[in-house]
Amino acid sequence: MSLPVPVRGVVANPDHEWLRAHALAVMPRIVETEFGNLNYTSRITARLKNSTFFVTDRDIRQNRISPQEAREWAARQDEYLAQRDVIVVEGYIGPDPEFRTGCRLIIESIQPNIAGMQSQLYFPRDEVWHPDLTVIYTPGLPAPGKGDDCLIMVDLEQGITRVLGSDYFGESKMGGLRMWGKLVYDKGGLALHAGLKTFPAENTPDRTEHSMLIIGLSGTGKTTTTFRRQLGSLPVQDDFVALMPGGVVYTTENGCFAKTYGLDPNDEPTIYAGTTHPRAWLENVAVSEDGKVDFFDTSYTANGRSTFPLGLIEHRSPRDVPPVRHLLMLNRSDHIIPAVAKLRPRQVAAYFMLGETKGTSAGGAAEAGKSLRVPGTNPFFFDDDAYQGNRLLELLSTIDDLGVYVLNTGRVGGDESDPRSKNVSIPTSSAIVEAIVSDRIVWEEDPDFGYLVATEVPGVDDPELLRPRLLYERQGRGLEYRDWVERLNREREAYLRSFDRLDPEVVEGLRPA
Repeated sequence: MSLPVPVRGVVANPDHEWLRAHALAVMPRIVETEFGNLNYTSRITARLKNSTFFVTDRDIRQNRISPQEAREWAARQDEYLAQRDVIVVEGYIGPDPEFRTGCRLIIESIQPNIAGMQSQLYFPRDEVWHPDLTVIYTPGLPAPGKGDDCLIMVDLEQGITRVLGSDYFGESKMGGLRMWGKLVYDKGGLALHAGLKTFPAENTPDRTEHSMLIIGLSGTGKTTTTFRRQLGSLPVQDDFVALMPGGVVYTTENGCFAKTYGLDPNDEPTIYAGTTHPRAWLENVAVSEDGKVDFFDTSYTANGRSTFPLGLIEHRSPRDVPPVRHLLMLNRSDHIIPAVAKLRPRQVAAYFMLGETKGTSAGGAAEAGKSLRVPGTNPFFFDDDAYQGNRLLELLSTIDDLGVYVLNTGRVGGDESDPRSKNVSIPTSSAIVEAIVSDRIVWEEDPDFGYLVATEVPGVDDPELLRPRLLYERQGRGLEYRDWVERLNREREAYLRSFDRLDPEVVEGLRPA
């Protein structure tokens, strides 16, 4: 096997049984759970944004590392691997022969769980496979002087991401998808940090199959919303799709990478079924000495994870999905954002660029619980984020009959510590999704933001979740509501104007029509 790095020995594309046995043999921080699958407790518990650098001398408004320093770190990793055995996992990002990318993971053999998790996300290789993208991963080699002594180095020109020091699986997954996003952009599309589900023709008003994209930061309900069933919907995948002209959508992954905190078989039966299957891999889930799993124990981290193949659950084929009809932007908020708002076409690119939400443990301690603005809710873009907004604006001009909504998966009226606040529950969000697809929501214009808010949603009986102004007025907090309106309008415009390369039309989307 020809590899771009020198190694001592190679095990290529091992099966699940080999990886499981090897993990039990060589990994001291791995245990078997009551479900018969394996859980690994990693040292690094989230993606490391501040340790991630793109190899370039160009201003990209992202962390960057010079080509010279990158070569020095690459040589250090190559020297290390020359004395190590590795596992190689090969496959495709995406299943469509006309839109798929050969990708491979090269990881030192001390970390077979990462190889096992990645093998569940790639689509299988075939006789014409070749590596367009490569992730070279050495958890055992630290990067002194970098954040957490870790380094994620993305070389888009070479199609290689090198990971040093981290033992968190997400760096393998995103290593390939981050580079893939550049390929999508070069083809005229945009990689969206989005789940994808479809609704069967017999349950939609126009009797055609509908596709729905759900964008949101990890941990804000993207996977939950994607996998929750309404009107016979089926999940296609939970993370990253390519949106192309005309609303054409291409998928990427053959498995699911799910957040497990609070996992409940009643609220999330599909994810629970996959996570508790013997072939699933778990990471940072609380497991007792006798193998009992507690999805609500966050004493180590709230960012517990699982991977499982989509073949273990009922899902729609990832091939030939219909063009997108509905786009949900998830915003886990806790103030005046309604449970659902419908955006006017001119507002879509602006709210996409705002990417407002509260951070979760998936982004590490620096983001958890903090109000964030992440353009496209995609923290993995490879260049100036203004290009995301500009490209979406271009794509929207090619898509007819697209409904775009902001869905608040958090609270209204305050955070969890405020007894005056109200939670937007999973069943409430699910009822809203069903009503969107069946076109059964009654809308009115919000006088402060210009988008549409709901006055009637079947299955949602609390009008204060739909129009938070009513909650604030009933509680004598009208001035607080006005303060929030003024603050958001002021901060949003200033934020969008901070992007020098952003099309002015995107900023204008915030203004009244």
